[in-house]
Amino acid sequence: MRVVVTDAEVTLADVLSLRLAMDEPLGDGTELVLRHRTTGVERDVLLGTPGAWTGEAGVAVSLAPLSLTAGRWDTYLRRDGKRTRLRSVDPGFSLDHLDAYALCRRTMAYRSYRTRNGYLALKISDAEPAAEVRAIWFREGRFEVTGLLAFTGLADDDARHEARLSLQRRQSDDSMVRASATVQGVRFHAAFSLVDVLAADPGGSGTWEPSLEVEGVARPLKLGSRLDDVDGKRRRLHYPSARIDGVPIRPCYTADDELRIEVGG
Repeated sequence: MRVVVTDAEVTLADVLSLRLAMDEPLGDGTELVLRHRTTGVERDVLLGTPGAWTGEAGVAVSLAPLSLTAGRWDTYLRRDGKRTRLRSVDPGFSLDHLDAYALCRRTMAYRSYRTRNGYLALKISDAEPAAEVRAIWFREGRFEVTGLLAFTGLADDDARHEARLSLQRRQSDDSMVRASATVQGVRFHAAFSLVDVLAADPGGSGTWEPSLEVEGVARPLKLGSRLDDVDGKRRRLHYPSARIDGVPIRPCYTADDELRIEVGG
């Protein structure tokens, strides 16, 4: 049986919705199998028998009851003891959908995508409130950042929330820079002076960790960039540095795609 996924999406209700093109009906007893790429743990779901045969079928699977853990899960169809890995022609990426998905407060985030080899897979990650970075730049001696508040449960409206950006030097608990920030609905903008960063720790080089404190959110939000299709930003994104009094300052990302500011060195 040849099966190709022509459309794949995880809905806002965490339901995996698939459209399948097939050369024969699914048949009774067909299962969707999810296999964790690292541990080999599997979860299987018995699929309902479609109605009249048309060469296509729709499949909807609720993911939350399956107790899937964080990581990458490959997908298969199994029938009569034989399983076939699901091929996909759907790139499975929509930035608008990811933005809408992140508006809800969640503990787990599910995303469908097509692998480099053309198969359907799921990426599952722990979800906690965060400040999702969409743009960063240096201008007029300042560092500016804009983005989206993810998984906070705040409404995407015109309401304004008191907010403050903090910059903490990792190597010292005493070195900190604070600046006001603007939050409207779930969109934020913040900026701080690069001169203030140097003044907070004269002559010192090191790494600074930004966070955003927002009215109505219980704890400070880490700044990072995960709601896109670019993994491993530390390797792939390289920003030019600004020089303040001869000291280089540049933004960068960690291996976990969290934003950092590197001073000196």
